[in-house]
Amino acid sequence: MGDLDYGLDVKTVDRIAGEVKSIHESGLEVCIVIGGGNIFRGVSAAAYGMHRAVADNIGMLATVMNSIAFQNSLERLGIETRVMSALAMPNICEQYLQRRAIRHLEKGRVVICAAGSGNPYFTTDTAAALRALEMNCEVLLKATKVDGVYDSDPVTNPNAKFFGKLSYFDVITKNLKIMDSTAVNLMKDNNIPIIVFSLKEQGNLENALNGQGKYTLISE
Repeated sequence: MGDLDYGLDVKTVDRIAGEVKSIHESGLEVCIVIGGGNIFRGVSAAAYGMHRAVADNIGMLATVMNSIAFQNSLERLGIETRVMSALAMPNICEQYLQRRAIRHLEKGRVVICAAGSGNPYFTTDTAAALRALEMNCEVLLKATKVDGVYDSDPVTNPNAKFFGKLSYFDVITKNLKIMDSTAVNLMKDNNIPIIVFSLKEQGNLENALNGQGKYTLISE
Protein backbone atom coordinates (compact mmCIF):
# COMPACT_ATOMS: atom_id res chain seq x y z
CA MET A 1 0.00 0.00 0.00
CA GLY A 2 2.94 2.31 0.64
CA ASP A 3 1.71 5.81 1.45
CA LEU A 4 -1.59 5.26 -0.32
CA ASP A 5 -4.89 4.92 1.53
CA TYR A 6 -5.61 1.61 -0.16
CA GLY A 7 -4.56 -0.54 -3.11
CA LEU A 8 -1.11 -1.14 -4.57
CA ASP A 9 1.76 1.32 -4.58
CA VAL A 10 3.92 -0.02 -7.40
CA LYS A 11 7.09 1.62 -6.09
CA THR A 12 6.64 -0.11 -2.72
CA VAL A 13 5.91 -3.45 -4.38
CA ASP A 14 9.03 -3.11 -6.52
CA ARG A 15 11.20 -2.15 -3.53
CA ILE A 16 10.09 -5.20 -1.56
CA ALA A 17 10.61 -7.40 -4.62
CA GLY A 18 14.17 -6.08 -4.79
CA GLU A 19 14.74 -7.14 -1.19
CA VAL A 20 13.40 -10.62 -1.89
CA LYS A 21 15.66 -10.82 -4.95
CA SER A 22 18.67 -10.01 -2.77
CA ILE A 23 18.06 -12.82 -0.28
CA HIS A 24 17.05 -15.26 -3.00
CA GLU A 25 20.29 -14.65 -4.88
CA SER A 26 22.23 -15.36 -1.68
CA GLY A 27 21.09 -18.97 -2.03
CA LEU A 28 18.05 -19.07 0.24
CA GLU A 29 14.83 -20.81 -0.75
CA VAL A 30 11.98 -18.33 -0.32
CA CYS A 31 8.29 -19.00 0.21
CA ILE A 32 6.00 -15.97 0.66
CA VAL A 33 2.49 -15.68 2.07
CA ILE A 34 0.83 -12.35 1.25
CA GLY A 35 -2.16 -10.77 2.98
CA GLY A 36 -4.86 -8.65 1.41
CA GLY A 37 -5.56 -5.91 3.92
CA ASN A 38 -4.49 -3.15 1.54
CA ILE A 39 -7.46 -4.10 -0.66
CA PHE A 40 -10.04 -5.59 1.70
CA ARG A 41 -10.05 -6.12 5.46
CA GLY A 42 -12.34 -9.05 6.15
CA VAL A 43 -12.34 -8.63 9.93
CA SER A 44 -13.43 -4.98 9.61
CA ALA A 45 -16.17 -5.89 7.17
CA ALA A 46 -17.41 -8.65 9.47
CA ALA A 47 -17.50 -6.19 12.35
CA TYR A 48 -19.89 -4.02 10.32
CA GLY A 49 -22.34 -6.86 9.76
CA MET A 50 -21.01 -8.88 6.82
CA HIS A 51 -20.97 -12.61 7.50
CA ARG A 52 -17.46 -13.56 8.58
CA ALA A 53 -17.17 -16.40 6.06
CA VAL A 54 -18.16 -14.09 3.21
CA ALA A 55 -15.74 -11.38 4.38
CA ASP A 56 -12.90 -13.89 4.68
CA ASN A 57 -13.57 -15.26 1.19
CA ILE A 58 -13.34 -11.75 -0.27
CA GLY A 59 -10.14 -11.20 1.71
CA MET A 60 -8.63 -14.38 0.28
CA LEU A 61 -9.36 -13.12 -3.24
CA ALA A 62 -7.56 -9.88 -2.36
CA THR A 63 -4.44 -11.88 -1.45
CA VAL A 64 -4.47 -13.45 -4.91
CA MET A 65 -4.49 -9.98 -6.49
CA ASN A 66 -1.51 -8.94 -4.36
CA SER A 67 0.33 -12.17 -5.12
CA ILE A 68 -0.02 -11.75 -8.89
CA ALA A 69 1.21 -8.16 -8.64
CA PHE A 70 4.21 -9.24 -6.56
CA GLN A 71 4.99 -12.07 -8.97
CA ASN A 72 5.08 -9.52 -11.79
CA SER A 73 7.55 -7.34 -9.87
CA LEU A 74 9.83 -10.28 -9.10
CA GLU A 75 9.81 -11.57 -12.66
CA ARG A 76 10.64 -8.10 -14.02
CA LEU A 77 13.74 -8.42 -11.84
CA GLY A 78 14.57 -11.78 -13.42
CA ILE A 79 13.41 -13.99 -10.52
CA GLU A 80 11.40 -17.00 -11.63
CA THR A 81 8.26 -17.11 -9.48
CA ARG A 82 5.16 -19.24 -9.04
CA VAL A 83 1.88 -18.12 -7.47
CA MET A 84 0.09 -21.06 -5.86
CA SER A 85 -3.45 -20.47 -4.64
CA ALA A 86 -5.32 -22.45 -1.99
CA LEU A 87 -8.43 -21.70 -4.09
CA ALA A 88 -8.47 -23.16 -7.60
CA MET A 89 -7.95 -20.42 -10.22
CA PRO A 90 -6.29 -22.32 -13.08
CA ASN A 91 -6.53 -19.44 -15.57
CA ILE A 92 -4.31 -17.14 -13.52
CA CYS A 93 -2.21 -19.25 -11.14
CA GLU A 94 -1.45 -22.77 -9.99
CA GLN A 95 -3.39 -24.54 -7.28
CA TYR A 96 -1.34 -25.10 -4.15
CA LEU A 97 0.00 -28.63 -3.81
CA GLN A 98 2.63 -29.30 -1.18
CA ARG A 99 4.88 -31.54 -3.27
CA ARG A 100 4.72 -29.26 -6.29
CA ALA A 101 5.49 -26.21 -4.15
CA ILE A 102 8.56 -27.92 -2.68
CA ARG A 103 9.66 -28.89 -6.18
CA HIS A 104 9.43 -25.26 -7.30
CA LEU A 105 11.71 -24.29 -4.42
CA GLU A 106 14.17 -27.02 -5.35
CA LYS A 107 14.27 -25.61 -8.88
CA GLY A 108 15.25 -22.21 -7.55
CA ARG A 109 11.89 -20.49 -7.89
CA VAL A 110 10.28 -18.15 -5.39
CA VAL A 111 6.89 -19.53 -4.32
CA ILE A 112 4.08 -17.13 -3.44
CA CYS A 113 1.22 -18.78 -1.56
CA ALA A 114 -2.09 -17.00 -2.13
CA ALA A 115 -5.64 -17.28 -0.75
CA GLY A 116 -4.51 -18.06 2.78
CA SER A 117 -5.36 -21.59 3.80
CA GLY A 118 -8.42 -21.58 1.54
CA ASN A 119 -10.72 -21.57 4.55
CA PRO A 120 -12.62 -18.75 6.28
CA TYR A 121 -12.01 -18.06 9.98
CA PHE A 122 -8.27 -18.73 9.60
CA THR A 123 -5.92 -15.75 9.42
CA THR A 124 -3.07 -15.13 7.02
CA ASP A 125 -0.72 -15.70 9.99
CA THR A 126 -2.11 -19.19 10.45
CA ALA A 127 -1.83 -19.83 6.71
CA ALA A 128 1.82 -18.73 6.82
CA ALA A 129 2.50 -21.06 9.75
CA LEU A 130 0.81 -23.93 7.93
CA ARG A 131 2.83 -23.38 4.75
CA ALA A 132 6.03 -23.07 6.78
CA LEU A 133 5.39 -26.53 8.22
CA GLU A 134 4.36 -28.10 4.93
CA MET A 135 7.38 -26.73 3.08
CA ASN A 136 9.95 -27.59 5.78
CA CYS A 137 10.89 -23.96 6.40
CA GLU A 138 13.61 -23.20 8.93
CA VAL A 139 12.23 -19.83 10.03
CA LEU A 140 9.02 -17.81 9.69
CA LEU A 141 9.49 -14.09 9.10
CA LYS A 142 6.58 -11.80 9.96
CA ALA A 143 6.87 -8.50 8.08
CA THR A 144 5.01 -5.65 9.79
CA LYS A 145 4.79 -1.86 9.99
CA VAL A 146 6.77 -1.79 13.26
CA ASP A 147 10.32 -3.01 13.96
CA GLY A 148 9.44 -5.83 16.33
CA VAL A 149 7.19 -6.74 19.24
CA TYR A 150 6.20 -4.20 21.89
CA ASP A 151 4.04 -4.47 25.00
CA SER A 152 1.68 -1.88 23.45
CA ASP A 153 1.30 0.00 20.20
CA PRO A 154 4.48 2.09 19.71
CA VAL A 155 2.63 4.34 17.26
CA THR A 156 0.25 5.59 19.96
CA ASN A 157 2.44 4.97 23.03
CA PRO A 158 5.98 6.46 22.84
CA ASN A 159 6.85 4.60 26.07
CA ALA A 160 5.99 1.16 24.69
CA LYS A 161 8.51 -1.49 25.75
CA PHE A 162 10.42 -3.28 22.98
CA PHE A 163 11.20 -7.01 23.22
CA GLY A 164 14.33 -8.21 21.43
CA LYS A 165 13.68 -11.85 22.33
CA LEU A 166 10.56 -13.68 23.46
CA SER A 167 9.52 -17.27 24.00
CA TYR A 168 6.40 -18.66 22.35
CA PHE A 169 4.96 -18.95 25.86
CA ASP A 170 5.58 -15.24 26.52
CA VAL A 171 3.75 -14.22 23.35
CA ILE A 172 0.73 -16.31 24.28
CA THR A 173 0.54 -15.54 28.02
CA LYS A 174 1.25 -11.81 27.61
CA ASN A 175 -1.43 -11.72 24.90
CA LEU A 176 0.93 -9.89 22.55
CA LYS A 177 -1.07 -9.29 19.38
CA ILE A 178 1.73 -9.68 16.86
CA MET A 179 0.32 -12.97 15.53
CA ASP A 180 -2.76 -14.98 16.34
CA SER A 181 -2.37 -17.72 18.93
CA THR A 182 -3.06 -20.54 16.47
CA ALA A 183 -0.06 -19.53 14.35
CA VAL A 184 2.21 -19.11 17.38
CA ASN A 185 1.19 -22.50 18.79
CA LEU A 186 1.89 -24.20 15.46
CA MET A 187 5.39 -22.75 15.46
CA LYS A 188 5.85 -23.62 19.12
CA ASP A 189 4.79 -27.25 18.65
CA ASN A 190 7.22 -27.65 15.76
CA ASN A 191 10.02 -25.45 17.17
CA ILE A 192 10.25 -23.09 14.18
CA PRO A 193 11.52 -19.64 15.22
CA ILE A 194 9.63 -16.48 14.28
CA ILE A 195 11.35 -13.21 13.36
CA VAL A 196 9.21 -10.06 13.52
CA PHE A 197 10.62 -7.06 11.67
CA SER A 198 9.58 -3.92 9.81
CA LEU A 199 9.36 -4.01 6.04
CA LYS A 200 9.09 -0.22 5.79
CA GLU A 201 12.84 0.46 5.61
CA GLN A 202 15.14 -0.73 2.84
CA GLY A 203 17.39 -3.65 3.82
CA ASN A 204 15.51 -4.77 6.93
CA LEU A 205 14.66 -8.19 5.49
CA GLU A 206 18.27 -9.07 4.75
CA ASN A 207 19.44 -7.55 8.04
CA ALA A 208 16.99 -9.65 10.06
CA LEU A 209 18.13 -12.84 8.35
CA ASN A 210 21.75 -11.91 9.06
CA GLY A 211 21.09 -11.15 12.74
CA GLN A 212 21.54 -7.42 12.22
CA GLY A 213 19.34 -4.38 12.78
CA LYS A 214 16.28 -4.26 15.01
CA TYR A 215 13.83 -7.14 15.18
CA THR A 216 12.22 -9.55 17.65
CA LEU A 217 13.14 -13.24 17.75
CA ILE A 218 10.45 -15.60 19.08
CA SER A 219 11.71 -19.08 19.88
CA GLU A 220 11.69 -21.82 22.54
